[in-house]
Amino acid sequence: MKSFVGIIFCIFLILPIKIFATDLKWATYCESTDYKRTPRYNETIQFCKLLAENSQIIAYKEFGISPQRRSLPLLIMDKDRYFTAEQAHQAGKAILMIQACIHPGEPEGKDAGLILFRNLGILGRDTSLLRHVTVIFIPIFNVDGHERFGHYNRINQNGPEEMGWRTTAQNLNLNRDFMKADAPEMQAWLRLFNYWNPDFFIDTHTTDGADYQYALTYSLETGPNTDLFLGQYLQKHYIPAMEMYMAEKGYKVFPYVNFRQWHDPRSGLYSLPASAMLSHGYVAARNRPGLLIETHMLKPYKIRVMSTLELLQFTLKHLNDNYRDYLQINHQADTYTSSAEFRKQILKFNFTVSNTDSVMVNFEGYDYKIEESDLTGGKWFIYLPQAKVFRLPNFNKAIAQDSVLLPNYYIIPPEWTEIIRRLQLHGIKMEFLNQDTTLEVELYRLSNPQWSNFSFEGRNRLTVKTEKFIERRLYPAGSAIVSLEQPNARIIALLLEPLSSDSFLSWGFFNTVLEQKEYAETYVMESIARQMIQQQPELLVQFQAWKEQNPQMAKDQWIQLNWFYRQTPYFDQNLNKYPIGRISH
Repeated sequence: MKSFVGIIFCIFLILPIKIFATDLKWATYCESTDYKRTPRYNETIQFCKLLAENSQIIAYKEFGISPQRRSLPLLIMDKDRYFTAEQAHQAGKAILMIQACIHPGEPEGKDAGLILFRNLGILGRDTSLLRHVTVIFIPIFNVDGHERFGHYNRINQNGPEEMGWRTTAQNLNLNRDFMKADAPEMQAWLRLFNYWNPDFFIDTHTTDGADYQYALTYSLETGPNTDLFLGQYLQKHYIPAMEMYMAEKGYKVFPYVNFRQWHDPRSGLYSLPASAMLSHGYVAARNRPGLLIETHMLKPYKIRVMSTLELLQFTLKHLNDNYRDYLQINHQADTYTSSAEFRKQILKFNFTVSNTDSVMVNFEGYDYKIEESDLTGGKWFIYLPQAKVFRLPNFNKAIAQDSVLLPNYYIIPPEWTEIIRRLQLHGIKMEFLNQDTTLEVELYRLSNPQWSNFSFEGRNRLTVKTEKFIERRLYPAGSAIVSLEQPNARIIALLLEPLSSDSFLSWGFFNTVLEQKEYAETYVMESIARQMIQQQPELLVQFQAWKEQNPQMAKDQWIQLNWFYRQTPYFDQNLNKYPIGRISH
């Protein structure tokens, strides 16, 4: 009897061991540590390569090199083994692009993505989700920051035990670099994005900020910074279905949280269209859905990984079920943005939010009290363990601070080689003059330049005032003609219109056009100024008015005489003249 029981027990034991052994063998590093740890770069790459070696539907590739000479990894999953963009697009597949560890201290997306690829590519779970979708996955974007690994990289965060650092080895925040593209990693990313031209994009993060009940918050651009019909489709079809799915899975979600007064829910919420320097704002400006996932930093790491995994799985299923819709809407958006009709519209940018228009929403947070700090004298927000539903105003009406009627073309003189090169990095097409040509163009005269008094992402941001004027100008051979008859028309305008906060000018690429390089000696100008006044008496009236308006400058002899120098034909006629022309015919 004892022997029989032993035999039965052994049979019972052998069967499940065979079943679960496969799962156990393929446990990710994160799972094997019960979600307490996340793998380092080498361990991640090793697992990625192992997935590709053992699955017919997964391929491992690399798409660039970091400043510290690490490869940028990429996983591709396609049930038909279409591992190139040409194959996937020709087959009518929708492309889902998932990105993790742009901020390596926020690694949930890496661990969730590895589980997703393991589940589908190795264990064969839910492979029907790949019928009409090709998935490309960057497990670690900021590879150098990832290896600045340590216990103390995220003071606000509840695990994992160690994690990477927010910025690159060059101390650049990649999620501020999508437009200016200073980082080598970002330049590689732009080439990858242009090559695959994905139909849906997801960027995975962990949020900072207040305490609340939601495991995950999200941002998905549906407003004036993206295509109208794409935004409407996402609002009607993606967002409601996603929120319902996540609730059914036991995860509370809410749009990305911004309080009008930091940390204070009772001050109300606000939301703005995302800047194109951010991942989801950039993708939106390129006519594609860009989903930002922000898990809550105070939730246990397992909850953060699993909620991210559920949202990835939902999006994959949603895209697979509705792939024809996305292919059609994205194509229509590209066609419209390339059209003359788009150029007839006023392009709005630099958004702020209305302080009067709001809608009331329920916000599931925690009760809190505010005390005056005896250490700093500031407000100390102390969250209490009691869950609380707040009824809050959400200020979400966007107001454009600037707008422009787009030209048909921009023209860039050939000496601005870096501008031309970076436009090409964005996949922007252009032609070049093969001979010197005189053209009538619309130009901007820049005034009142104001640089920020601190560095931001290695640059001092610049704002200017502009005045348009018409000029016949000789453009040398090699000048770039950039037509707006292309899907990237919105990106082109945001990069080249000087008032855009995402423009090359605002990032300091054109500082030299605002620098006076030729001067006159004061002892020379003292004499010339008197001659000028004698010939043009009204100059003295103008000079006196200028001194009254600029009392500080009026105390400086050189500045006063430079005012007269500016009125002479010797003065640099190109100073403060934005070199990029607009052609509207």
